Amino acid sequence: MRYPFAVTAAAALSAATAASLVVVASGRLSAAAPAADVDERFPYTGPDVPIGDWVDQTVNGNGKGFPRLVEPPAVRPSGPNPTNNVNVIALSYIPRGVNVHFQTPFGLGEPPAVRWGRDASHLDSLATGSTHTYARTPPCSEVIVTQCSQFFHEVQIGGLDHDTTYYYQIPAANGTTTSDVLSFRTARKAGDPRPFTAAVLNDMGYTNAQGTFQHLLEAASGTDGGLAFAWHGGDISYADDWYSGILPCADDWPVCYNGTSTSLPGTGPVPDEYKVPLPAGEKPNQGGPQGGDMSVLYESNWDLWQQWINNLTVKVPYMVLPGNHEAACAEFDGPNFELTAYLVNNKTNATAPANNLTYYSCPPTQRQHRFRMPGTETSGVGNFWYSFDYGLAHFISINGETDYPYSPEWPFVRDLKTGETLPTESETFITDSGPFGYINGSWKDYGAYEQLAWLKRDLAAVDREKTPWVIAMSHRPMYSSQVSSYQKYMRNAFEGLLLQYGVDLYLSGYERLFPLGANQTIDSSSIVNNGTYYTNPGVSMTHIVNGMAGNIESHSTLASGKSPLNITAVLDQEHYGFSKLTVENATALRWQFVRGLDGQIGDELVLLKRPGSGGGGGGGSSSSSVMSSSSAAYYSATAASSTKNVYGESSSTAEAVSESAATEVYHATKPC
Repeated sequence: MRYPFAVTAAAALSAATAASLVVVASGRLSAAAPAADVDERFPYTGPDVPIGDWVDQTVNGNGKGFPRLVEPPAVRPSGPNPTNNVNVIALSYIPRGVNVHFQTPFGLGEPPAVRWGRDASHLDSLATGSTHTYARTPPCSEVIVTQCSQFFHEVQIGGLDHDTTYYYQIPAANGTTTSDVLSFRTARKAGDPRPFTAAVLNDMGYTNAQGTFQHLLEAASGTDGGLAFAWHGGDISYADDWYSGILPCADDWPVCYNGTSTSLPGTGPVPDEYKVPLPAGEKPNQGGPQGGDMSVLYESNWDLWQQWINNLTVKVPYMVLPGNHEAACAEFDGPNFELTAYLVNNKTNATAPANNLTYYSCPPTQRQHRFRMPGTETSGVGNFWYSFDYGLAHFISINGETDYPYSPEWPFVRDLKTGETLPTESETFITDSGPFGYINGSWKDYGAYEQLAWLKRDLAAVDREKTPWVIAMSHRPMYSSQVSSYQKYMRNAFEGLLLQYGVDLYLSGYERLFPLGANQTIDSSSIVNNGTYYTNPGVSMTHIVNGMAGNIESHSTLASGKSPLNITAVLDQEHYGFSKLTVENATALRWQFVRGLDGQIGDELVLLKRPGSGGGGGGGSSSSSVMSSSSAAYYSATAASSTKNVYGESSSTAEAVSESAATEVYHATKPC
């Protein structure tokens, strides 16, 4: 997991700046410094354009049998030699409307615009917006026009009717071609009682995700009403794995994409890691020189992935939040410190004596502006934390990467030694990021963080009469089948608030856990059977770890000889896919895991409100809706028939599950 969001180390970005970002490769600065999103006190000393291909070190190269991957742009150019083009279109929600985000390699010469209306043949309204850009590496002037984005346009269409289809078109400007007439459907009003389905996914790159994406498109076009929206909880595109083709495999990596026909320049034998067979379905020398369906350029991986998912993002709002793969151009070094040699010492096909990657080891121009979420409109911060309503549910996006004490990505203030106001170069880490909101006091003080203050206000304002279901998502799990060191800090920051305000479901980056209270306590009283749980506001919430859409790093698996912790209900280490979340009514919610391999349902869970229970915990308005005993029996019977727990048991209850505390065990797999 990683991420390219704009960041600061001790001072927040302005709301306007942060609102336009998703993932900027890392911007940080001191509290006394002027607003900026990248610290450049120390120079970047690597190649002008890092290219993960030792055989062909050119931007557009496809020599030596290593084809560069391409996907069609959102708009097909009207002629054979376009000078500009709309390559990406993506929708997202704003209150009472949508944001239309589109991307071009070059500027438009005028404010971006969208024509729209209720009738596809009468687009009588015009909305205009704003443009932002950055000096990307490499610039689009050096890349194919239809495969590059450097100018990012935001047009908001507000004041719309709920649950209504509108049509829109992006007009031509400065060499672009007018888009087809497209359509979107606005969100349902909070409290609308009708069922709806959303897609939930995490950790989706380009490799291993083709089946997942096929079934996402099928779900979006379904005859049952399709998908209301998609919610992607971080690790978006895996662009930071551009170097996969130049790093040898480390012993603890579960998959390394090599190909037996690969060759390297120079003399000497082919290294053993180049002789490892590829996983099923992968082709040697596709994309990166060792295979793996990746572009060998960081920026081009983003372009490739976004153009690949255009067929979804032009139809339904695609809501995102940060994961660790969006932090920087790289996350860790190779076993022989190959990236230190390349990004720090500017030496290709070489090694280094030690890992010297720092915050300054990525080109400072590698920022990203590729999504636009409603942080500003919901008093949150940009793409980092925000919320929205749809029908009977309130959805909350949380930033689990930064902006709370001991977060997994560090702010500069955490790097400091006594007496320092800014860290030295060697004291920083390549993934240093944030904070994106304010820290009003010590970085160790939970009460000092803007994100946590916002979360409390947002939860307290929920009207459980209108939205009895409250669902939160972050990229990082608080619990999982094995323990990771960051999880206790996630729980310290968020778990108490989410339990206090009766959050029903917590999603993160597939395994499914039992209903859990504080300190990993299994709420056995809320388990009807392995496929049906009751909610228990203020006491427990269900956790689903949803990181299996497919990516070049494959599955994270349990270390040899390790068993899942006793909190685990279902653990799938084999299949890729996505999840369908269906809010059936005010008292029943259905969760289904859709396998990317065949589109079949691999797991199913029903959450029920207890008869006579309120909708919330310690805050917000409670719900008086009640589920009849006959309805509860129906839902529990349908869910129980299709699932088994992680131990292979098919009994109807989980009473025998031990509630003993688990010891802390760490994964011994490739860093995720």
